[in-house]
Amino acid sequence: MNSQKGMVQLEGTLKSNRRGKGVGIYSICSANRFVLEAGMLQAKRDGSLLLIEATSNQVNQFGGYTGQTPQDFVKFVRDIAQSMKMPWERVLLGGDHLGPHVWRNTSGKAAMEKARELVEEYVRAGFTKIHLDTSMPCADDGVRPNEPLPEETINARAAELCEAAESAYQGMRAPAAVAPRYVIGTEVPIPGGEQTGSEAPEVTNSKSLACTLAQAEQAFRKRGLQGAWNRVIAVVVQPGVEFGDAAVFHYDARKAKALSKYCTRGWSGVYEAHSTDYQTKAALRQLVKDHFAILKVGPWLTFALREAIFALEAIEKELICARPTMAPSRVQQALEQAMLENPVYWKSYYRGNDEELRFARRYSYSDRLRYYWPLPMVAAAVQQLLTNLTATPAPISLLSQYLPRQAEEVRDGRLANRPEDLIRHKILEVMDLYAHACGMREENEAAC
Repeated sequence: MNSQKGMVQLEGTLKSNRRGKGVGIYSICSANRFVLEAGMLQAKRDGSLLLIEATSNQVNQFGGYTGQTPQDFVKFVRDIAQSMKMPWERVLLGGDHLGPHVWRNTSGKAAMEKARELVEEYVRAGFTKIHLDTSMPCADDGVRPNEPLPEETINARAAELCEAAESAYQGMRAPAAVAPRYVIGTEVPIPGGEQTGSEAPEVTNSKSLACTLAQAEQAFRKRGLQGAWNRVIAVVVQPGVEFGDAAVFHYDARKAKALSKYCTRGWSGVYEAHSTDYQTKAALRQLVKDHFAILKVGPWLTFALREAIFALEAIEKELICARPTMAPSRVQQALEQAMLENPVYWKSYYRGNDEELRFARRYSYSDRLRYYWPLPMVAAAVQQLLTNLTATPAPISLLSQYLPRQAEEVRDGRLANRPEDLIRHKILEVMDLYAHACGMREENEAAC
């Protein structure tokens, strides 16, 4: 169970952000063990909270694509924390895009029934940051393609889910149970992936946001949820950042100036920014200063994981030339086979001829490849790679060719020449940018 102390610390950080102190928190949206381990290393080093979130299609009452229920995910994260000696009271768990998304192809009634069960299970499992996202149309909503749901429907459904979450919390007998804190609203991209055109997304209009917040509060009050409304800590808005298959749209503070000013004048919470992956160090820092106090990151972390594993496989191939008895891992071959045999996670995201699709499957910013690491054939190939490079560590000269920053750390004695450590260090290069953006690290401090 997440601690009350951790939640108090989170709320203190968000209040400091509203006062202009330029601090925030980053949210890791991933179920990858290497990513979570790296996050814990970062948080331990910075003495900070660690916010980890699961999405509704990743973890739900039916298992999601990870095969984990909310309770399973909590145990998974807790076991990693124990192995990494990460204090559990400094880990906060959140549910991202909790709503009818997974069941949107059914009727609104059926989808909302399952969505209520979803949020109830998340709360009972110990998730204390709950993002209520009911923006997606269901099969019988009568909404045309690419047409948004009416705000009235979105807010009524969000309040309905909040009521379910509150009921689950009230039913928890544990004295240490932490009351849920809520995030409302949604950004442009759908949960689980990003699809963009050639232009940057529109920044949320502050006047539209004011109407959304007023209607949302009214919907909460209608169900007697004023106490829960007082625990709405953030609203998801679009600051104009996005990424897709081959493009990244970077933050332009000038375009978000009105939205930034509205945060401290128009309501009591902060902003949550999704899809902040691949932003520059300066852009991430400016986002936090402009009251986008919660920065979501996910695909960039597994993108870095992929970079590390592909580099290690290149090193392995060189070593095999000198040691023919070493069994090759063939990680990339296993990934390609798995993605071709089960294209459901990438087919609707990538366009082009066969060669362009092959390139996207490996190197797209959207990183749909991240869905395939847990598959048995891929996991076995990765384990073979780790076994090979543990038995035969890469010479520094070869490590320098493919992972130069990690080679420098190994040479200076700050990093062990073990494949698992090298992978985590590569992921930490990204996390360090977020720690800096959130005011957790000094400007002149080197990563890792």
